[in-house]
Amino acid sequence: MEKISYRELNAKQKEIYNFHKLSAALADYGFNSIKLSDDWNGADFIAVNMVKGTSIRVQLKSRLTVAKKYLNSDLYIAFPIKKFWYLVPHDTLVSMVREHTKWTKTKSWNHGCGGYSSGNPNKNLVQALEEYKL
Repeated sequence: MEKISYRELNAKQKEIYNFHKLSAALADYGFNSIKLSDDWNGADFIAVNMVKGTSIRVQLKSRLTVAKKYLNSDLYIAFPIKKFWYLVPHDTLVSMVREHTKWTKTKSWNHGCGGYSSGNPNKNLVQALEEYKL
């Protein structure tokens, strides 16, 4: 067998790769991840906790992302920073972003697509996210 190069994957292949990497991390917390074929209510997959019997809807991103379309939707956002995955309720993430960045004051958030993303968030935001690191 030969390991693949993530950089050489196309967008859909990267999404599948990331789903499996995140699913493996979530398994350590008792979750069974079920991939959805469409973005059902904003979710790429559902994670069911096998011990507690609870479930969460998760939007998988390749970088930290907030978007107005996800507000008040009881949706979690999952994203990597460096070599770690983070799983955060979207509205909690927006509150943290407001506290530690100026992203919600940008044209992108207020007049453009209604969202913002970053592959390299500032250290204060990363510190605030520590409790959501898997």
